[in-house]
Amino acid sequence: MKLRRALPIAAVIPALLAISACSGESADSDGKKPKASTSVGAKSKQSPEEKEAAEAKRLGAFDRKALEKAAITGKTAGFDAKKIAKAEVEAGRGMKADKKACQPLASLIGGFTHLPAVSTVHRSLQPSEATNATVGSMWLASHSEDNATRVMKELRAAVTDCPKGFKTLGLTYSKVEGRPAPKLGDEAVGYRITGDIGKQKVPMTYTVVRSGGVIAAFYGVNMLDAKKAAIPEPVVKAQLERIAGATG
Repeated sequence: MKLRRALPIAAVIPALLAISACSGESADSDGKKPKASTSVGAKSKQSPEEKEAAEAKRLGAFDRKALEKAAITGKTAGFDAKKIAKAEVEAGRGMKADKKACQPLASLIGGFTHLPAVSTVHRSLQPSEATNATVGSMWLASHSEDNATRVMKELRAAVTDCPKGFKTLGLTYSKVEGRPAPKLGDEAVGYRITGDIGKQKVPMTYTVVRSGGVIAAFYGVNMLDAKKAAIPEPVVKAQLERIAGATG
């Protein structure tokens, strides 16, 4: 399935180059090295995982470990969900739109929400049947419920405010159209972005659903029939059921 890899990678390579050129630190690093303890009795500092777990508990959100368990993996409703390599995921962090109003759209193209999440996990989605030309990916971003609600509100506004598209890191997205969203979760947004990749016009369809404080985003493309590009509703529903089961 080379097509699956080609399009998402094409969308995030500029971000990877920008990150590499600007810093050797990871996107989550503040650039400071931990200081050695000056006291024998000083408590050891928390690991990043411990800090994330504490923040998740404070906000009533998922930490990465819990979010991984909630994410679909393997055969699901005609698609095969697989983990994505960390380097490929991080390449999309920090996508900046040339228009502030369009930032929620640019961030989701990179695979993240424009408001920083407590934790995020990603999956590629490949069709199980050879006759299905729709390929894509999905990711879960865990927030406080207030922030998740804000993500959806600002995403919905971006779809309305950016019909003529935007640019990000040398790439042009020439058109943004609202699309029907499934009546699932607490709220949902559907839209299609046309990306100018080389000489091709590539329609990319997004379905974004909020379940409590979790944002579930689904990206799909079908080079044979753009009308079939959206990740099917049964996949979305299966993911939401796993989130509901994880929250008890």
